[in-house]
Amino acid sequence: MIIQVDKDLAQLPETSEIVPVGVKPKRSRASRVWKSAGKYMASRSWFKWLAASSISLILRFINFTNRRVAGSHPPSQVYGEHAPMIVALWHGQHLLSPFMAPKSAKLVALFSKSADAELNARIVQKLGYEVVRGSGGREGQNTIEKGGARALIVLKRAIDAGKTAVMIADISKGTPREAGLGIIMLAKLTGRPIIAAAYASSRRKVFENTWDKTTLNLPFGRAAAISSEPLFVPKDADDNEMESLRQEITNRLNSVTTRAYQLVDKRP
Repeated sequence: MIIQVDKDLAQLPETSEIVPVGVKPKRSRASRVWKSAGKYMASRSWFKWLAASSISLILRFINFTNRRVAGSHPPSQVYGEHAPMIVALWHGQHLLSPFMAPKSAKLVALFSKSADAELNARIVQKLGYEVVRGSGGREGQNTIEKGGARALIVLKRAIDAGKTAVMIADISKGTPREAGLGIIMLAKLTGRPIIAAAYASSRRKVFENTWDKTTLNLPFGRAAAISSEPLFVPKDADDNEMESLRQEITNRLNSVTTRAYQLVDKRP
């Protein structure tokens, strides 16, 4: 089920700014042909369905062939005790996060309505998430206020309905492994706890040139899923306390991530 969100959020404030336009480098003919072909396929529903189905099957296979090591936290224990809650993940480390939850878990994640997010939204939907589509803004817009406020409202409604929100804590293209205030604000609005979570596998490919060190988990290895103690944000938390809690969830996410990799990299 994909939920479209627009009408009831139209009154939220928006800001914009003028962004200098740089000179784009000339592309080779082969590069232009490849890009055109990619745009053509991406605009076809059949291709999106095929790609999402194939990738979701590959991810299921990778998870199935990675045995959990001793010390890995049972996902059902965390969800059973604290749901509905907010699961915090890092960019680039979240590929197999759907498999940390029990099959009965009600999960929701928000994606922008941009074409770039379409494939990712379809993939996680096939892996058991409910996908909420919000406005992603346009190039050249400052969407921190607009997009962030809309995301918080949509996710709050989902949590109020008994669903667990899965949220990337660090801000895209920002400082990796540094949580933003958005996830703290969501916890403040809902009164639900934040659980820092990490999934690691012994066999993996790290793309060092990406800003978030995107990690591709590979099959036939060992895996660990680690979660933190719940972090609650008081409804009357002031700016100083919010900042302190932002730093705390950053530390907890880094801690569970480090622990997950320690477990899978330890010789059996």
